[in-house]
Amino acid sequence: MAYFPSTMPGPTPNFDDREFWQACERRQLLFQTCADCGKPRHPPGPVCPSCRSLRTKWTEPEGLAEVYTYTVVHHASHEAVKERLPYVVGVVTFPDLPGVRLVTNITDIEPSLVRVGMQVRLWWDEIGGGMFIPRFSPITP
Repeated sequence: MAYFPSTMPGPTPNFDDREFWQACERRQLLFQTCADCGKPRHPPGPVCPSCRSLRTKWTEPEGLAEVYTYTVVHHASHEAVKERLPYVVGVVTFPDLPGVRLVTNITDIEPSLVRVGMQVRLWWDEIGGGMFIPRFSPITP
């Protein structure tokens, strides 16, 4: 079952992030990495901000992610999320991909219990039309 109702708009891929969303369709989380200097980045872009290279490759993070920051949403920004309030929008990082930060939802936890530094695990939310969104839930000890 999808985390948000089917009336919630999904992503609209563009030229730079198309490969990211195509990987998500396969339930694979990939981040753009510079093929010359090796610096990972997200969101994807045409040029490496470190060395200005145009060459890229795609890298999958290993293991778990960590909550970098978050907010608890109490007011619906779209009609489709009214029934889900409150929910957590978080930014997660990946220890093996320094500098990569992904905006996502932290699910399966009371919002007041989410903490910066909490380890979280990826799960794939099927939103319809063959599209999957990466979301994260806490690691239970």
